[in-house]
Amino acid sequence: MEQTFLLEVKNLTVPSPVKPVLKNVSFFVSEGECLAIIGPAGSGKSTLIKTLAGNFFSGDSVNFQTKNGIAPNIIIISQQHHFKNLSNTTTFYYQQRFNSGDAEDALMVNDVLKSLGADERALCETLELLGIRYIRYTRLIQLSNGEHKRFQLAKAVLQNPDWLLLDSPYTGLDMAARKLLNTIIDKLVATGIHILLVTSYGDMPASVTDIALLENGELKEKWTRKAFEKSNYTARIKSRFPLPDLNLLNKLSPAYCYDEFSVAIKMVDTSVAYNNRQILANINWEVNKGECWNITGHNGSGKSTLLSLVTGDNPQAFANEIYLFDRKKGTGESIWDIKQKIGYVSPELHHYFEPGCTCFEVVASGLFDTIGLFKQLNEEQIFLIKQWMLLLQINDFEKRYFNQVSTGEQRLVLLARALVKNPPMLVLDEPCQGLDEDVSGWFIDLINDICVSMRKTLIYVSHYEEEIPSCVTHTLKLVRGKVAA
Repeated sequence: MEQTFLLEVKNLTVPSPVKPVLKNVSFFVSEGECLAIIGPAGSGKSTLIKTLAGNFFSGDSVNFQTKNGIAPNIIIISQQHHFKNLSNTTTFYYQQRFNSGDAEDALMVNDVLKSLGADERALCETLELLGIRYIRYTRLIQLSNGEHKRFQLAKAVLQNPDWLLLDSPYTGLDMAARKLLNTIIDKLVATGIHILLVTSYGDMPASVTDIALLENGELKEKWTRKAFEKSNYTARIKSRFPLPDLNLLNKLSPAYCYDEFSVAIKMVDTSVAYNNRQILANINWEVNKGECWNITGHNGSGKSTLLSLVTGDNPQAFANEIYLFDRKKGTGESIWDIKQKIGYVSPELHHYFEPGCTCFEVVASGLFDTIGLFKQLNEEQIFLIKQWMLLLQINDFEKRYFNQVSTGEQRLVLLARALVKNPPMLVLDEPCQGLDEDVSGWFIDLINDICVSMRKTLIYVSHYEEEIPSCVTHTLKLVRGKVAA
């Protein structure tokens, strides 16, 4: 008797102008199996899961089992979240989250979930399950990256899916939230929902039974969970990515002449609130030149808001006593005077970045702190950009459009953008988000070498302890918007 599969993929190929994103991918999922897809950045993982969801044409290559002739309800949760404003458009801008008046144009969590037709009991139970009842009446644009992830999951669960396709669901979640998500996924699988997820080998719920490896658009191996744990995969990847060229690093000069300073950041009783919701309360914090800090705290603790006061993206900085590079905020400096001294990357910047630029233009925009390139480059600037792209081993992407490379590759491009000025301070908010383990380890070593050899000031945020560079010797922990004792 021919075996019936819940999902069967046969010789799936997804073309692109450069080379096939997926090439002859074949696998199946049987009853009782839960499949995790792993692989390096650019291997085609997100394309695969989007194709399974019907976002790309697949012909007869993808077949889900039907019930009584009815196709299953398949819902995908992508890495990047998208939502509309009250005018039913998606025209949000990067700093809008921190401008309380403009943020009013965004829907509330409650509005979106209520529109799905769920009754009050189901809505409350779902929010409780995901630990996000407290954000029910928060506007979407003001959610943290991790809160957005759980909101998207709540939205999916309330639509009664047969299949949940999760693309890197742990991205942006703190340790407690990752453990909670594992528990949630296991519970959803136990209720009969079929789950297929793209993840790293370090983040897998207990319900995962099988693991498939994608590399260069091809399915290289497929293991049972037990066979994977006995394989040498984790040891093999650590030697796959070459070490950075430190000789090249030492030859790269700053793009500008930066004034000397003693204190990079000083906050005195700094507070931020939106619509009577306290985000930060009485923050006292001082960062001296050359110090390397880790900012830690659960999702929604105020980390991104704190960083926005430093990077010049939050207007409430002017209502507080804040000093940047020895100068009191609001004493005549422009936002560009501040940004010129800072190399910055964050999930929010990634989300709002102009997709129609080439990767070269994205890196170049870091010289001018714009979201897009609007200035003519001179020969010296072009040389500098090419050298940083070579150092980060993304020089092959120069002419490719930003939205034509994978999410992990986009992240490397944005990291090059943060570094291209060779500024005195780096503010890196979850910089390894979207990178696989070996690339993350390589990048962490690079940041450590840069900070140590060039005496950079570093403000670093990561929910993974193993991603924190060894140069970090100071920690600021936030708990509900306050500095933890």
